[in-house]
Amino acid sequence: MAPLRFCANVSWLFAELPDFTHRIHAAASAGFRAVEAAWPYDTEVERLRRARRDAGVEVVLINTPPGDVEAGDLGLAAVPGREAEFKQGLDLALSYAKALDCKRIHLMAGRVPVGSKRASVAMEMERVFIQNLKYAADVLSKEGITGLIEPINTRITDARYFLDSPHHAATILEKVGRPNIMLQMDVFHWQIMDGNLTQNIQKYFPLIGHIQIAQVPGRNEPGVAGELDFSYLFSALEEQGYQGYIGCEYKPLRSTDESLGWLRDYWTRK
Repeated sequence: MAPLRFCANVSWLFAELPDFTHRIHAAASAGFRAVEAAWPYDTEVERLRRARRDAGVEVVLINTPPGDVEAGDLGLAAVPGREAEFKQGLDLALSYAKALDCKRIHLMAGRVPVGSKRASVAMEMERVFIQNLKYAADVLSKEGITGLIEPINTRITDARYFLDSPHHAATILEKVGRPNIMLQMDVFHWQIMDGNLTQNIQKYFPLIGHIQIAQVPGRNEPGVAGELDFSYLFSALEEQGYQGYIGCEYKPLRSTDESLGWLRDYWTRK
């Protein structure tokens, strides 16, 4: 079985360094051959492109812009009335992705509007989400880029996030019906919302286009105590033949370098 490949999420790791470009170099120095980032848009894209080139790493994932963070936005793809803003954000994400040779964009669904009950707006949000995902699929296919949707748990992380479970995401993907729109599996969120990781990985594996990891419940590094047995999880993914990258999207309990012992152990074994 081929060993798994890991990338550093530089929005979470190497936060000791203030600038994304420095974090990219730090990730390369730590042994990573690839990085991902949530929202790189505060850094000029040419600086990121040079950092990626000089560090010799791939950029494997970025997110669409969140919208108006001060107003409480966390993505716009499923938010009624914000379709034009979603498309503008997609254009920005695409411009960064092309410059960085990044082949995956997480199309963030967004939150249930303040004052609305989830049940009362779910059908309209799903309609908007599917419509926007079909639009994104057509735009991204011209560039050979995969769009991803990620369930985010509503029990710990974000009570208002619209897309909240792998089952919900699979239903959306079936309705979208485009091969370049796939599922982003963050085991932190999946464990909190549903558990049953072994069967869910097996069931949804054909839909998975990217994976992220963090220990539950603290969202810290895999090497600390928690609900998840990462040795078992990594073996399960190896057995499935997962070929993509696994994003290290966690909050280090100490320095980032000190948090990477689990990964160095994996690299040594493999």
